[in-house]
Amino acid sequence: MALRAAAARGLAFSLRAHSPALDFLRRQSGGGGPVVTVSPQPSLADESLSIVVRGLEPGQRVTLRAQVTGEQGCLFDSCAHYQADGDGSVDLTTAPSRGGDYMGVEPMGLFWSLSPAGIEWPHQRLEQRQVEKNPMIVEMLVHKGFNQPKSSLHGQVVAKVKVERQFVGPGVRRIRLREGRVRGSFFIPPGDGPFPGVIDMFGDEGGLLEFRSSLLANRGFAALALPYFCFEDLPVSMKDFQLEYFEEAARFLQRHPKVKGPGVGVIGSGKGADLALSMITFLPEVVAAVSISGCCCNTAADLHYGELTLPGLRFDLSRVTVSETNVYDIFEALDDPLDPANHCSIIPIEKAEGHILFVVGEDDRNWKSSLYADLAIKRLQQHGKENYKLLSYPGAGHRIDPPYSSFCLSALDRVLGVPVLGGGKIQPHSLTQVDSWQKIQEFLNMHLR
Repeated sequence: MALRAAAARGLAFSLRAHSPALDFLRRQSGGGGPVVTVSPQPSLADESLSIVVRGLEPGQRVTLRAQVTGEQGCLFDSCAHYQADGDGSVDLTTAPSRGGDYMGVEPMGLFWSLSPAGIEWPHQRLEQRQVEKNPMIVEMLVHKGFNQPKSSLHGQVVAKVKVERQFVGPGVRRIRLREGRVRGSFFIPPGDGPFPGVIDMFGDEGGLLEFRSSLLANRGFAALALPYFCFEDLPVSMKDFQLEYFEEAARFLQRHPKVKGPGVGVIGSGKGADLALSMITFLPEVVAAVSISGCCCNTAADLHYGELTLPGLRFDLSRVTVSETNVYDIFEALDDPLDPANHCSIIPIEKAEGHILFVVGEDDRNWKSSLYADLAIKRLQQHGKENYKLLSYPGAGHRIDPPYSSFCLSALDRVLGVPVLGGGKIQPHSLTQVDSWQKIQEFLNMHLR
C-alpha cells in the first residue's frame, strides 16, 4: 500500500513538472528557460533601465516587444529584433537592434518608440495625466523569431515581465491647489527644503498636465503644474489672458515656506513657452525661464497686464496643407513676426533681467520655433543682453518632453480637432529629450539655487 501511494505521488509530481504552467513559472524564475530582467524596479519615468534577456540559445533570434494601455484605453506597442550572443543573452545596453521600430544600440528604444498598435487610430499620444495613483505599467515580452512591427502575428512568448514606471517617487507630496484665482497641482520634494521653485505650463491642449512637474519634484524642485484654461473655473478656451493670473501663481510659489527664494523659475512648452517669456519680461518674481518650442511673440490669445495689451499673433488657416493621409501641416499658418503689422505682438524680451534658456527642435513642423528663438536672441543682442542660452537639436520635432516619453509624429489638435504634424525623426528626437532634460535641470539649478 505504501509503495503504491509513493508511486502515485511520484507520477503526480512528474505530470506537474511537465505542465505548461509550471514550465512558464520556471522560466520566469530562471529555472532553465529564458528570463527577462529589468532593473531598477519600480523606476521613475525619466530613469534609464537595464534590460537583459538570459537563457536563450546562442545566436537565437528574438523579438522584444513592449506594450501598454494608455489612460484613454488605446493600446501602444513597440518591437525590436535582437540576436543572442554566445552565452544566450541579450543585453540592451550593448546589443544592437537589427530591425523593428529602431536600429542600433538603444537601451530604452522600446519605451520611446511606443506608438498606437496596428488596430488603433494612429494619431494618439501616450500621455500620463493621473500621475499619483496610477504608475504606467509596461509589459515586456520576448518572442521567438523576428516579428514585424504592428503585426498581429507574433512568435511564441518565451519570457515576459511587467515594468512599473512611476511619476511620483517616494516622499514627493502632491497638493491640489485652489489659492485665490490660481489652480493646479503643487509637487514638493521629500526633505526639509527649501527647494528651487518652478512653474510648469504646456500649450493649447489645455487642462492640467502634471507629468513634468512631478518628475521635476523627484529631482529636487518644488514644481507647480499650472493650467491656464479648460480646467475647473478657468477660461474655457484661449481667448484673453490676464498676466495677473500668472503673477499670482509666481507670488504664491515665492512665498511658500518650502520654496527657496528670492526668485522662481518657469518652464513652458508651445503656447506655455511664450507665456513663460512674458512672465520673465514683466514679472520681477520670475528670474529664470525655459522656453521649449516657443515663439518670440504672444500667440493666439491677447495678453493683458494692467493697461498693457500684447495682441495674440494669429493663425491663417488658408496656409494649412493636408497630406494624403489627412494629417494637417500648420508650419506656415502663424502670421509672420517680421511683418510690421505684427510688431505689437512681439514680447519685449530685452526688458527681462533674469536668464532664459531656449530649447528648439530644428525639425519642428508645428511652427517655426528655430526661427522664433533666433529672432528673440537677436533682439536680446541688439540691446546688449547676454542672459540667454540656446539648445538647438537637429532632427527633433515640436513636443520635447522628459526622457523616454514616446515619440509622436502627429497628434490630434484640441483646437482644430484634426491630426497635426509635429515633426521630428524618432531616434534624434528621443536623444534630444534625454540631453535637454539634463540641461534644463542644470540651468534651473544654476539660476535658482
